[in-house]
Amino acid sequence: MDYSAITNMVAEFWWLIAIMLVATVLKTPWFKGLSGEAWVKFAARVRLPLETYHRIHNVTLSTLDGTTQIDHIFVSCFGIFVVETKNMQGRCDPSPQNYKHVKTLEETLHLPSEVFHSVVVFAGDSTFKTSMPANVTKGGGYISYIKSFKVPVLTEVQVQAAVSQIQSARLAPTMATHRQHVQRLRGKSAPSDERHCPRCGKPMILRTAKRGDNIGNQFWGCSGYPNCNAIQNLN
Repeated sequence: MDYSAITNMVAEFWWLIAIMLVATVLKTPWFKGLSGEAWVKFAARVRLPLETYHRIHNVTLSTLDGTTQIDHIFVSCFGIFVVETKNMQGRCDPSPQNYKHVKTLEETLHLPSEVFHSVVVFAGDSTFKTSMPANVTKGGGYISYIKSFKVPVLTEVQVQAAVSQIQSARLAPTMATHRQHVQRLRGKSAPSDERHCPRCGKPMILRTAKRGDNIGNQFWGCSGYPNCNAIQNLN
């Protein structure tokens, strides 16, 4: 078969093929997630002074039931801000769970829960079903939320110790670590999978919300309730 005609066409229209490939990549969830993470980092670099807010990105920590991966941590005298990024389009429920991330850090650093703040950033073109709580933001709005905390709750010694502890406890930030984390998540995706509470180690039970905005939705709840009220999303 003579492939010369195809070869000539590719050579003539290579630029069009390249544009189509780039356009395809730009629409993928992978690229949107990457760009969302980059935007959060850029906004922090520009608007959060490094001497006050110590930035730690892509932190994977070991837990009783595997690992948990935290997108961004900002450690300051005004508190420790645990930031999760979401890249979604359309209407969504502005109540994603950052609970496990915060609790894992509490147990790692042995600091009171009052110094930790959960922050969620939506980087996609999202609209919300309900009004957003203050800690759920879009784009660079999370910076204003972090800066709204002006009362020191940690000494400079505690800040430096927290940064050192996080760096020591985190798993190596490599592709191998990320793959292992994703594999563990996929392994827990079925409702029949056994999992244990990240706080007390007891088995988690599949429950259904009976009140509130999430009524009717299923979630994992600790079998030790009410002594332990830890919860997790299905995924």
